[in-house]
Amino acid sequence: MATRLELHQTLVNILGSKYCYYQPPETIKMRYPAIVYNLDSIEARYADNGRYMGLNRYTVTVIDKDPDSELPRRMITLPYCRFSRHFTSDNLHHFVFTLYA
Repeated sequence: MATRLELHQTLVNILGSKYCYYQPPETIKMRYPAIVYNLDSIEARYADNGRYMGLNRYTVTVIDKDPDSELPRRMITLPYCRFSRHFTSDNLHHFVFTLYA
């Protein structure tokens, strides 16, 4: 994935709906299941006294009412994606992933 917009489209395809949000403001009313993601870091790799690669690191959170949601299994199929943690808040299950794009 070269751009954030390509990443967004990939996440929309995984979710199967348009409820995919990039750094949503607090005023937005989200609908579930949803995916929320934000830029976490920009990783740089160096060799031979120069930078040869840079990757954006995103934190991606899948939010669903279903504790046995299929969405985390779909997320983990993405290259450079790893599961970080799970937590529950307001009866919603949050599956957090780290994704390099």
